[in-house]
Amino acid sequence: MAYLSAAEAPRFTRDRLTWLAYLSLATYAFYIYALGPVVAFLHQELHLDYTLTSLHSTLWSVGSVLAGLTLQPLARRLGRQRLFWMAAATTGVGALLFIAGHAVLVTLLAALVLGTGSTLVGAVSSVVLADRHGRRSDRALVEANLGASAVGTFVPALLGLLALTAGGWRSALVLPLLTLGALFLVMGRVSMPAPPVAASASAGRLPRGFGAHVLLVALAVGIEFCVLFFAVPLLSTGSRLSTAGAAAALSLFVAGELAGRAAGSWLTRHPGRAIWLIGVALGVAMAGFLALWLVRVTGVAVAALFVTGLGIGNLYPLSLALALGAGRGRTDLAMSRVQVGIGVAIGTAPLLLGVLSDHVGVIRALTVEPCLIAVAALVLLLLVRAGRREPAAAGAPAT
Repeated sequence: MAYLSAAEAPRFTRDRLTWLAYLSLATYAFYIYALGPVVAFLHQELHLDYTLTSLHSTLWSVGSVLAGLTLQPLARRLGRQRLFWMAAATTGVGALLFIAGHAVLVTLLAALVLGTGSTLVGAVSSVVLADRHGRRSDRALVEANLGASAVGTFVPALLGLLALTAGGWRSALVLPLLTLGALFLVMGRVSMPAPPVAASASAGRLPRGFGAHVLLVALAVGIEFCVLFFAVPLLSTGSRLSTAGAAAALSLFVAGELAGRAAGSWLTRHPGRAIWLIGVALGVAMAGFLALWLVRVTGVAVAALFVTGLGIGNLYPLSLALALGAGRGRTDLAMSRVQVGIGVAIGTAPLLLGVLSDHVGVIRALTVEPCLIAVAALVLLLLVRAGRREPAAAGAPAT
C-alpha cells in the first residue's frame, strides 16, 4: 500500500496494445448498457411475459460465468491473442443472432452467446492491461472504464432514436461489430503479453485469501447493478417522478460514474492509492444513496443519484486492479475467478431485489444496497489488515 513519488512511479504509456484493450472494452460496455433497452424492445415486439423477458438477462449472466470458467484454460491452450479474436468473433455471432432473431428461442440463444463472447473480450482486455501496465494497472483500468461510462451515456438514447428509423433498434447492434472488425484490420497483429514466467511455477494456485478480492469485485458489481435496475422505480415511488422522468434522471447516475472515473484517472497518476480511493468511493456512494433512498424531495433525490454514481464509478475498476495485482502474475487465473464472481453478482443481486420488492415494496427492499456497501467496506478493511500482516511479494502491483 506504499505511495510512490513521481520519480519512483513507472511511466504510464498508452501504446497500441493499450488502445486495443480500451476500445475493445468499450464494445463490451456497449452491449452491457444496451441489454436493458434491447430486452424491453423484445418484450414489446415478441409479446413476452416478464419471466421470458428476464430470462434474457439470466442467460447473459450464465454466459458471463461460462466466460470466467473457460478464460484461464483457453488462454493457456490457445494463447491470449487467438482467444481474444475468437471471443470477438463469438461476440459477432451473438449480435447477429439478436439482429436476425424474431423468435424467442433465437433471442435467448443470442443472449447466451453474446454474454459469453463479449465478456471474454472484456476479460482478456482487462488481463492484458493488468500485465502490460503492472503497478500502473489501476490507472489503466480506471481509464478503460471511463471510456465504458462514456459509451453508456449515449447507448440507450441511440437505441431509442434508431427504433424510430427504418433500420430499427437492431441496427445499433452493428456498430460495435464494425469497431471490432476495424480493430482486427488495424491491430490484428498486435501481440498480447504472455503470462509472466512466475505464473507457471505454481499454476492453478492463487494466494490464500484471494477469495476476499473476488468478493470485493462481486460486491462492487452488485452495488452498481442494483442502482441501474432499481433507481427508476425508486424515484417513481419515493419522489413521485413519472416513469419517463425517472428513466431520464438515470442518465445522471451514468454521468456521475463518468465524472468519478475521470477524477479516478487523475488520482491514480501515482500508484499505491487504490485501497484508499475505494474507501473514499464507498463513503461517497453510501452518502449519495442514503439521500436518494430517504429524501422525498425530487431535486435532492436527483442530485443524490449523481453523487451515488460519483462514488460507485470507481468501485469496479479499482477493486479489479487490486484483485489482478493480488494474483501475483497469475492474471488469467485471477481474472477467471473474478469473472465467475461478477457473473453471479449480475445474476443474483437484481433478482434478490426484485423478489424482495414484490413482497415488501421497492423502498424497503433497497435496504439491500447500503448493506452491500457496508459489507464491501468490511471486506476492504480485512484486506487492509491482511496487507499489513503479510508484506507484498516482490514485483507485485502496489495496493
